[in-house]
Amino acid sequence: MAKRPAKAQSKSVTIHDQKLQRGEGGELHQLAQDGAKVLTTSQGAPVADDQNTLRVGARGPALIDDFHFREKIFHFDHERIPERVVHARGYGAHGFFETYESLSAYTRADVFQRAGEKTPVFVRFSTVAGSKGSFDLARDVRGFAVKIYTKEGNWDLVGNNIPVFFIQDAIKFPDVVHSVKPEPDRAFPQAQSAHDTFWDFISLTPESMHMIMWIMSDRAIPRSFRFMEGFGVHTFRFVNAKDESTFVKFHWKPKLGLQSVAWNEAVKINGADPDYHRRDLWQSIQTGNFPEWELCVQLFDQDFADNYDFDVLDATKIIPEEILPVKPVGRLVLDRMPDNFFAETEQVAFMTQNVPPGIDFSNDPLLQGRNFSYLDTQLKRLGSPNFTHLPINAPKCPFHHFQQDGHMAMRNPVGRVNYQPNSFDPAPRESPVAGYRHFPSEEQGAKVRLRSESFADHYSQARQFFISQTPPEQRHIAAALTFELSKVETRVIRERMVSHLMNIDETLATTVAEKLGFQSMPTPADAAVPPRQDLEPSPALSIIKRGPNRFEGRKLGILVTDGVNAALLKSLGSAIAKEKAVFEVIAPKVGGVTASDGSWVEADHMIDGGPSVLFDAVALLTSEEAMDDLVREATARDFVADAFQHCKFIGYDKSALPLLEKAGIADSFDEGIVALPGEKDVALFVKELGKLRIWGREPSVKSGKASPPAK
Repeated sequence: MAKRPAKAQSKSVTIHDQKLQRGEGGELHQLAQDGAKVLTTSQGAPVADDQNTLRVGARGPALIDDFHFREKIFHFDHERIPERVVHARGYGAHGFFETYESLSAYTRADVFQRAGEKTPVFVRFSTVAGSKGSFDLARDVRGFAVKIYTKEGNWDLVGNNIPVFFIQDAIKFPDVVHSVKPEPDRAFPQAQSAHDTFWDFISLTPESMHMIMWIMSDRAIPRSFRFMEGFGVHTFRFVNAKDESTFVKFHWKPKLGLQSVAWNEAVKINGADPDYHRRDLWQSIQTGNFPEWELCVQLFDQDFADNYDFDVLDATKIIPEEILPVKPVGRLVLDRMPDNFFAETEQVAFMTQNVPPGIDFSNDPLLQGRNFSYLDTQLKRLGSPNFTHLPINAPKCPFHHFQQDGHMAMRNPVGRVNYQPNSFDPAPRESPVAGYRHFPSEEQGAKVRLRSESFADHYSQARQFFISQTPPEQRHIAAALTFELSKVETRVIRERMVSHLMNIDETLATTVAEKLGFQSMPTPADAAVPPRQDLEPSPALSIIKRGPNRFEGRKLGILVTDGVNAALLKSLGSAIAKEKAVFEVIAPKVGGVTASDGSWVEADHMIDGGPSVLFDAVALLTSEEAMDDLVREATARDFVADAFQHCKFIGYDKSALPLLEKAGIADSFDEGIVALPGEKDVALFVKELGKLRIWGREPSVKSGKASPPAK
């Protein structure tokens, strides 16, 4: 592994040089001319640098006397009431964390001391950009916030389903969120990034390019909370009983593997069931199919950090698992829904600064800003400094302090003493042995607003992510960028974005430019650091390469009619159950149908309310006598055509052939269209479902070579 040049560890660049390196110099220079408006604080003080927080040296900790950052983040945190400014649409569940083995060599955190010990948790999943009333399957980051009620206080691991972020410094957080929210003069679009202000900001912020590759990938439209990863994003520290530090990055790995949906599918799901992710989590827990993840860690020392090709304090970078493998250290199981959504999911308050002894922070400037910001957020949202009195936020271990009174206080110190130090017993006192101790890192440097030069490579890992994807996943990224930028009305913004793509992958840039109707390709954006071409693909970054190869936890939709073969339906249901999957029945009428043996089959959906986008695969178990009516149903034809378009497996009995023909796919059969004449074929069909999708079908569907639907 090449050692990072010494100058990258110590040399800093001026803010003027940084803007030029990021390709911002030309436009921003114009803003600084005489007569232009000068950015100020709310008190009118001119702002010299709105890009970086005040810190000790280029890579040191943030300083509390940064009044500009304090004012900016303070006002941002108080913009909304009562819903969250970001992560407003969320859904949560209770469960437990079980430790695999003692990690006492690395950390004194009590939760990691005893193998097999279970600790209660609450998890909240969310989208970032939309309001509480938005839909579940927006293209967006997903919040993955875990509150672990340890014996030494609450630990909030407040992460996302993407391991990097848009920005490197928290002072830019209000800007990135403002840009992606509905445009203030028109209050739309809702829960969408496909508009001018977002892409204007992004195109002027090259550090966002790695995150953009993730957001435009299928990671941003997960099939379920149960099928997505979670990440702590930042570099943290483990600190053991000897006050020795080990850097750590946290990963949540879903037991059922990764899975996402197609964009066209997501659009239709949002119309058919905007609560799709909520319903999925609810149903899985209510039926005893408890979602499960493994907590894995990447552990490394200061020597690794000093020699790694990228700065571990940069939240726009990762350490690929092929370079530093993840170590499983425990499992998370969700097994109980809240008794009341508002009391728990809506009022839960997560804060990155909530850590027990043995877990500490790095100088990541984005993490430092989050630690500073979150307390303001919870005060504004929940209306009182006593939000920890709410049961969902209260520790489950003994706690003692002298905080008292305030709005909605539900408990106060008991007795005579409410101060420290005091000479009365048995009043609580600090404990140098058991208490929280920060790692005594040594910091030095001038008080400056600078960003380390080691943060300046904005394209290399973005390129690595793209080349790590399979061809279908790369096509999806190109299609997502094309769709998003097609909604941008300002041509220069589209051109700026394509100029950045030129530094990531020329073929990707050309594909997007051609789809957008460019007459010529723009010059690649100026890069502060030339994009590296030598980074190897990381298979761990691909969803398809890490597919589960099993149908466990998924859902089969079975379209039935009167006269359905009872034995075949029963056989298919049994085979699905053996795979630890579930099925739902769709019928012409919501009540159900009469099977071939005279038995009644209850339906979960009528065709109009149960489109194939709600399922991971479909089966067509019909009858010849019912087919004439069924082929005249537009929703029945759509049921089949959408399943085919979205590359899903389709099982059918021979009576369904006319429906396949009307859906326009009778002449386009592939290995994903499986006949079900008998029970033996059912077993083979269900076994194949573990592949989840037939992505090889996609190019023919996109090109229109598949037969068009019959009229």
